[in-house]
Amino acid sequence: MKPENHEQEEIRQALKDAFPAVDTDLRRDLWPAMLRRMHEGPAVTIPWFDWALAGCSVVLLALFPKLAWLFASHL
Repeated sequence: MKPENHEQEEIRQALKDAFPAVDTDLRRDLWPAMLRRMHEGPAVTIPWFDWALAGCSVVLLALFPKLAWLFASHL
């Protein structure tokens, strides 16, 4: 055996000793939980004050159309 291989074997054994084997088996089936989440619907809801802010912006733009240039300049 070459000395380089011997060193690699020592390193490999040291790594195996330092890091225990990982348990790769699943503890439970994940598919039912995935189906439940898919059937629950969207998780993101928009708060009422965001809708109110959007509505106020539309009303202001309808009353004062020149504000569109002001909003566009800030983009």
